[in-house]
Amino acid sequence: MAIPTELGSVVVAIGALGTAAFGLVDAAKIGRSGGISNTGFGYIRDAVRQLLPGASRNASSAEGTARGNLLDVLHGNWINGRPLADQKTIAKSLIKLQLTSATAGDFAAATGVDGGALSGVAQSMTSGEGLTSAQANVLGRFDLALTALLDGGYQRADQRYRNASKFLAMIFAVLLALLGGWSLSPPDAFFLGSADMWRVVLAGLLATPLAPMTKDLASALQAGVKAAQAVKA
Repeated sequence: MAIPTELGSVVVAIGALGTAAFGLVDAAKIGRSGGISNTGFGYIRDAVRQLLPGASRNASSAEGTARGNLLDVLHGNWINGRPLADQKTIAKSLIKLQLTSATAGDFAAATGVDGGALSGVAQSMTSGEGLTSAQANVLGRFDLALTALLDGGYQRADQRYRNASKFLAMIFAVLLALLGGWSLSPPDAFFLGSADMWRVVLAGLLATPLAPMTKDLASALQAGVKAAQAVKA
């Protein structure tokens, strides 16, 4: 195989290969619990459980069901790709709705505020009474700590999702490039282990960082063949 001279065509073809690979990643979201979209949600669930221990999406008790519904809402927002800032705002609002005298102790332990003072804030909010300046200060500190706690969970989750998606796209891109290279190799040539094979593997590895996100699954095989043709030209 000669060294390609049409660098522009090679770059375009490799980008198309990466686009097709990301399309396959997007198709993988059809799996259970959102497939690849579910990746990273464990960090969010762990952050919520620091405030609401025992929260589970499959809980059977009345209290567990309420907490599970909260996790269901957060999970739905996560797998649907709602903007991260909106997700954190919704999560904070829903968690603050769970603030009662019964949950104040767990909330205080997770955020580092005084449990008794936070319980008093919860009682005043439940009864509709106005907050004193001291209670407003406690609520403000709780709000800041809650924001930091959720932000940490969502940032870790987002990093895990992005890394997992790129890694899976890289695998798809390499497989598509290998399939394209093998389909174009001469019938009497030994493709596996050859220099041609390593060239298309390199194309597959470069495809992920070069390609934008897309949902065009139909162009997957065509893009793989196109990348192999450009490398072989």
